[in-house]
Order: sequence, then C-alpha cells, then structure tokens
Amino acid sequence: MKNKFIRSIFFLLFCLFSVGSKAQSTGGEKYRPAFHFSPKAHWMNDPNGMVYYNGVYHLFFQYHPGGTTWGPMHWGHATTKDFFHWEEKPIALYPDSLGTIFSGSIVIDKDNTAGFGKNAMVAIFTHHNQKIEETKTGLHQYQSIAYSNDEGETWTKYKGNPVLPNPGISDFRDPKVMWYEQGKKWVMTLATKDRITFYSSPDLKAWKRESDFGLNLGAHGGVWECPDLFPLKNNGKTVWVLLVSINPGGPNGGSATQYFTGNFDGNKFVPNSTKEKWVDYGTDNYAGVTWSNTGERKIFLGWMNNWQYANQVPTKAWRGATTIARDLSLASVDGDYYLRSLPVKEISPLLKPVYKKGPVTIDKEIDLSAYARPLDGKFKLDLSLENTSDLNIVLSNVSGQKLIIGYDKKNNNYFIDRTLSGETSFEKGFAKKHNAPRLLADKKINISLILDVASVELFADNGLTVMTDIFFPDSAIETIKIQSNGVSKLSGLSLSKIDQKQLK
Repeated sequence: MKNKFIRSIFFLLFCLFSVGSKAQSTGGEKYRPAFHFSPKAHWMNDPNGMVYYNGVYHLFFQYHPGGTTWGPMHWGHATTKDFFHWEEKPIALYPDSLGTIFSGSIVIDKDNTAGFGKNAMVAIFTHHNQKIEETKTGLHQYQSIAYSNDEGETWTKYKGNPVLPNPGISDFRDPKVMWYEQGKKWVMTLATKDRITFYSSPDLKAWKRESDFGLNLGAHGGVWECPDLFPLKNNGKTVWVLLVSINPGGPNGGSATQYFTGNFDGNKFVPNSTKEKWVDYGTDNYAGVTWSNTGERKIFLGWMNNWQYANQVPTKAWRGATTIARDLSLASVDGDYYLRSLPVKEISPLLKPVYKKGPVTIDKEIDLSAYARPLDGKFKLDLSLENTSDLNIVLSNVSGQKLIIGYDKKNNNYFIDRTLSGETSFEKGFAKKHNAPRLLADKKINISLILDVASVELFADNGLTVMTDIFFPDSAIETIKIQSNGVSKLSGLSLSKIDQKQLK
C-alpha cells in the first residue's frame, strides 16, 4: 500500500508540472499533436499491451520517465474510447530485479487459464537485464508476465518470472500473444533476432516452442522486432497476417514494418507469397501492432518516429507520438493479398467539411489556402482523379517552408517530400523525398491526407499504399495548393476541419 501511495503522489505531481490534456491539446507547445497520442512529458516509443475491455481501448507504451531520450524502459499507460480523446494514466510497470520492461502484449484471460482470476488482464512482456547483457552471454532478454484484476489500474508481477527463459538468443523479445481457439491454447509470436519463433501454452506460464519462420524470407536489413499475428477475412476466406518490424532496412531508410500473408495452423506459418510488402512506406510508422480482444475487427497503431533520429527530433517537453489508429482489411491484387489501412471510422464525427466540390478541373493549380488558414495545421484532405498526369499537393506556411505530397505518373508512385519542410538540421538524412509504389493499375486514383501540426499521413487507393512522415515547420501549415503539370479532372475534392470543439 505504501508503494502504491507513493506512486500516486508521484504521478499527481508529474501531471501538475507536465503539459497537455486529455484531448492532447497543443497547449502552446511547438509540434505537439492535437489528436494523436503523445505523453505529457518525457520519452515514448513502441506501443505495448494494446487491449480492448469494457468499452475502453488501453494503450501501454515504452516509456522513460527520467528524460526525453531513450532510457530505462517502463510501461506507460493511456486510455481512449474513440482513439482521438486520450487520458494518460499512472505508469503501469516499473523495472525490477529481473530488468527493465521491454515490449509485449496483453490478453483478457476470460477462462482464467492462468489462475489469476476470470477476465484478468495478463501482460506478457520482455524483461531486459542490463547486468547480464554486460557479461555478453546473450541471455539478457526473457519473457515474464504480470496481471491486473482492476482493468489495468494496478499490476502484480508473477512470482515465477521469467516464464520463458532465454535459450541463447541475444535478441529474444516483444511477445505478442493471442488465443488460438482451434487448438485451445495461447500462441506467442516472438521476435528472435533474424526470424520469428512461435510458442504455445495452455496457461500463459508454461511455454512450448512450435516453429520458426522467416530466416530466408522478407527484408533482413536489420534485427526483427515487434511481431503480430492475426487472421483477416477476404471474401469469406481466412487469411493470416504476420507483421514484423525491422530496424534498419525500411524502404525509405531506417525503421519500418513489413508483413506477410499466408496460413497458420497453430504450429507453423506458411506464406502464400514471397513478395516484400510494407505496412507503411513512410519513415515514421514503426513497431505497430493491433489491439487484442476486438473480435474480427483489427485496429493498428504504430510509433510515429524512426530510430534514425528519434532521440534528436526537436520537441522539448516530450519525444514521441503514435500514428492515427487504423482499421486493417485485406485486398486481392493480381492474385496476391495486400493490407489495406484506413483511419478508424471513429474519425467521422470529428470531420466538419469547409470546402467540397466535384467534379472540378485543375488547370495548373487549385488554391484552397483561404479555407486552410483557419484550420491551424489540422485537417483532412480528400481527392479523387484520373491518373492522366503528375499531381502535387503543396502544403506551406508563412515562412515559405513546404511539404509536398503527390503522385508521379512516370514512375507510378506516390511520394512525400520534406526537403524544405522546416527544421531538418538535427539529422542529415531527414530532409529527403520518400517514395511508395502504386499497387493498382486502374485509372482512378484517390488520396486522403491527415495533417496534425507536425505529421502527415497519406492513404492512397483506399489504403493500399500508406505513408507516414513527421516534419517540423516553424509555424502552422496555412496554404494548400493542388497542382498538375497538365489539365486534370478531379471527380471529388473536399477539405475537412478536425473539429477542435470535439477535442477539448
């Protein structure tokens, strides 16, 4: 009780001296997002323990309360009911004698398989032991569990930790656990250096190795991390999706998340394609996984940053934010399966159109700046057109800094160019143009952009191609110009305010 009281007092003081609000108000802080989650203060990285229960979506996350750069990892905690109004909670898991608290997942143990109580929240996470790491034995990471019987407010670590000791693999981490109904067992998807290893358990305590996947498949530019395994249906057929984050080795440099589609039988994952596929082609969507306990709906959230510069980005009170939450589905293209990622449906009530027109012709340029100025750099832009020419969407501010998003017809790709987007000196590779392939061959193109102060998220072709980039302008984006190198016809164009009244 004494420790809980001290922690409560600490968190109260932390909140009083920190900045931000439940709605993630910018509060005068430069670059603070309005509707993406960011901690009130200090450092965050990977989303962890994402679970839905009793109408609440819980987000736990890698957190360093001692500074704004990566440090001894804790599990921070925040909750939301709609993915846009966030409430930050006290720290959930603290380091202990077994190590710091690295990434992991949470399940709802509805049948009390672990003996912690019916519907207990059970966290499965990696302990990282610095002292063992210094001995260079490679045995410094192992899997442990903790449980909560009050919906994540307080946590008790299992006395028998670790439940999965290290077998001699230096990178042995990030357990994502799910219930496999056909086999009546829990399945753990674990990152094991250059592959994924699957384990199973009847009770979340005793784990049996099932199989490995990926040694000679997919991108291997860096260590594999933060996996996730889940089924999706496409035209009535169940297809399994395996997410694997990789750092470095992303398609535009640094951190990124690849995925595989195939079949999983409770023992092995067998891919149906060896093509290299990416959840997001931008540079700022990493370590993303899906919420558990959501039924057939799969909702994804990533860390909106990149290890190439995460410790150097020019925010002050805090570092790190999450992407917008995204609904995942599957599409079949040329006989292969691809992920679709779109903003969650819960965004709809927040959208208030300020300009809507269609069809409309672009004769060199359409200027929406008069409508954009009052939006303070927070909006959603939607357009659809025939891909007869190049398209540039130029977002700029009073300083002349600009972010350019568009479609390159010759190369058949989408792009985000942040070369002149504002502050870029903190990392030599930040000021670049990033490209992403177009996967469809049909003539009609649709593009949606979501801007939130210092981030842009591009969803093209109904979410088949997705890009997320952060940027750091000196002042808010207030100019929107849509340009074409020929006469182009837009079948639809709309600009929507992200209603700030809904975010207070």
